[in-house]
Amino acid sequence: MSAVNTILRSAMMAAFLATSASVGTMMLATPAYAQEEDDGPREPPPTRRSDTLSDRVYRVIAEVQELMNPTEEGQEPDLAAAKRELDSLNERYDTLNDFEKATMLNFYTNYYLGVDDIPNALATFERILTIEDLRPEQRLRSLQSLGQLYASEERYEDAIRTLEEWRNLSADENATVFNVLALAHYNLQQFPQSIEYLLSYMDMLRAEGREIQRNVYSLLNVMYIEQENYESALEVTKTMVALFDEGADWRNLAAIYGFLDREPQRIQTMELAYVKGYLQSEGEYMNLAQSLAGLDAPIRGIEILEDGIEQGIVEENGDNLRRLTQMYIIASEFEAAVEPAERLVEIVDDGEAWDYLGYIHLMNRDYASAVEAMQTALDRGGLENTGDVQLSLARALVELDRYDEALTAAQRAQQMGANNAGQFVSFVESSKARYEALQEQKERAIEYYQS
Repeated sequence: MSAVNTILRSAMMAAFLATSASVGTMMLATPAYAQEEDDGPREPPPTRRSDTLSDRVYRVIAEVQELMNPTEEGQEPDLAAAKRELDSLNERYDTLNDFEKATMLNFYTNYYLGVDDIPNALATFERILTIEDLRPEQRLRSLQSLGQLYASEERYEDAIRTLEEWRNLSADENATVFNVLALAHYNLQQFPQSIEYLLSYMDMLRAEGREIQRNVYSLLNVMYIEQENYESALEVTKTMVALFDEGADWRNLAAIYGFLDREPQRIQTMELAYVKGYLQSEGEYMNLAQSLAGLDAPIRGIEILEDGIEQGIVEENGDNLRRLTQMYIIASEFEAAVEPAERLVEIVDDGEAWDYLGYIHLMNRDYASAVEAMQTALDRGGLENTGDVQLSLARALVELDRYDEALTAAQRAQQMGANNAGQFVSFVESSKARYEALQEQKERAIEYYQS
């Protein structure tokens, strides 16, 4: 049974049992012919009518009422004894008038619901509705109860038919009827009809000054999303955020902004949810951090991702450290990027990770470390563009005046089609020539002064 049906069933059972006492009291208002003076003889009963209880039936029903709902404090209901009394009365069913039949059968429904015998409860409500001279208020009450019970048993078409009959006969609308009709149509995936009834239900609650529960808004929201009516879903979710301020509502609001391609609002909403402490999963932290990086706010993305790692929400694995390192590079925070990049190569030890570390060292002008990391990247392999790594290696080697190695790396980059590699080969060659010329001048100067 679905969660919606479980809620409906529980609420309906509580309502039936809570109202049984009041219904019984109304039915058991002592008729004139059942009253008796203490100091005088009993008056003869009036002519039998179809809308009254005889003295004999009244006494049985009063006993059943007391057994089901004891008036004495601390006394427990005795449903089994109540059932025996009803069975005894039922043996004379054909001698009862229509009001007596309806009264007895109503107490049967209370009994069956009390012992969770739903099939017999349904059958008894159906039997009540066959009574020819059933009072209008009893017919309405039975139709509503039967419709609710059909819905709780997932007989949604029967529930809708029965409750629509109730609406045709009733002079007034009823919030509970609207609610059950909405749930029945929802379970049949008839969303337009369900939305109409649910909105009517909500309107009635507002008119009566009653609170609308969060799950009602949630159901309405689900149906709008199912219909891809995201604008309506947006308004409902904004209301939920304002009324309930729950994490799920903030996350849903961000998702709906995503459906509507309103990326700045989606990211802003997710960041507010983060500030409120409503992000719960690694995926949510990663999504927000990377979205901020893509929105030219990589520093904020780095803060959120590192906070997720520190809290243990985001696992410190290769994929996540790789993304963190990439965000540091996007932010041009090269000094701070060293630490996560070094953690990355410790975990994954692949070519790409070492390439990141080498590039970061190069940007920090730590050329010796850059050369070591880039050579390791080339050794590990699996690089997306080996030519670019060779070119970066050549740049670092030039800065260390290791021109022969730099020229070799630049030529390999040129062979692999790296952009601007040919120009860099020429640059290395000219730089080498200048360096060698300077070195030669130095040596001559030293020889001159030593001679």
